[in-house]
Amino acid sequence: MSLATLAAAVTVLAASPTASAYLVSPQIAGLQAALRARGLYAGEVDGVSGPLTKRGVLAFQRRRGLLVDGIAGPQTRGALGRLGRPQYGARMIRRGMVGWDVSVLQFLLARNGVSPGGIDGDFGPVTDSAVRRLQSRRGLLADGIVGPATRSALVGGGGAPRSVGGASVPALLDYWADRYGVERSLIRAIAYHESGYQPGVVSPAGARGVMQVMPGTWRYVETFLLGRRVPRTVSGNIHVGVAFFHQLLHEFDFDVRRALGAYQQGAVAVRRHGFFPVTRHFVRSVLALRGRV
Repeated sequence: MSLATLAAAVTVLAASPTASAYLVSPQIAGLQAALRARGLYAGEVDGVSGPLTKRGVLAFQRRRGLLVDGIAGPQTRGALGRLGRPQYGARMIRRGMVGWDVSVLQFLLARNGVSPGGIDGDFGPVTDSAVRRLQSRRGLLADGIVGPATRSALVGGGGAPRSVGGASVPALLDYWADRYGVERSLIRAIAYHESGYQPGVVSPAGARGVMQVMPGTWRYVETFLLGRRVPRTVSGNIHVGVAFFHQLLHEFDFDVRRALGAYQQGAVAVRRHGFFPVTRHFVRSVLALRGRV
């Protein structure tokens, strides 16, 4: 992943028609709420970047004269108005606020079994009450203010079980591949090519660990795909790499070669330029290693 660079955008591209196969992202819930408020999304606010969400983004971009690419980047989010910003985690949230981050908060509250009264991006009295109930349950000060401690309580753990945390690198690769429904042999091949399964490897460009994750990629996965921090451990590194590759598979309609190319080169660069020579070598090498490591 040494050449991969990521824009701070939420990619909304159609993939498999089976919604359960998608990676659920709380940030996508914020996008869906903003689209629904404009009559462009009639589905459930479920955090799934599926066909209905993509169609809503495309329709909004056409309506506003924006680049019609299906990607909810800064321009598209800005055009969405108050419900298009800020991203969840960028500020403390409290009663009376309106925004994308409030929609994400409401989505997370609902997932935790505390009804916010709807997912509409408006932090009203019902959402305030839900936040306080969540805070009380988790032993926090029930002040209705959503800061780092409450955000952490909303997303919980989600890492590998303790029994897996001390496992070998191949076992961790298999664990996270299974969690995301990605072929084990493919994840092993990526990791072997990138680092030889060595957790301490750091590339000249700053890519780290078994999956050679760039700092920007790590932040992207935490912010847009998972909505929480991931421990800087061997298991965490593998988790981030697998979650990112899982997302790329969906973005490129399960075209393994293009997803691999995007892992190495960056999704935007692959769409604009095709594969660079070093990317072609990477893809060939990983596919050659598939099933052999």
